[in-house]
Amino acid sequence: MKKDIHPKYQITKVTCACGNTFETRSTVETLHVEICSNCHPFFTGKQKLVDSAGRVEKFLRKYGDRR
Repeated sequence: MKKDIHPKYQITKVTCACGNTFETRSTVETLHVEICSNCHPFFTGKQKLVDSAGRVEKFLRKYGDRR
């Protein structure tokens, strides 16, 4: 590999909008993110289904609850 052409790979402090901070490695010193695994709905279990125009209810009326 050629010398002095690669960026420095260093420990990075990541700060989320929710206030959570953690360390990882990157080529930049600090990162600011909007969402992390502590506040993301998929990881917290608070994910909601977005129903546009009642499609879920229409499907349930048509096919019923066949569990």
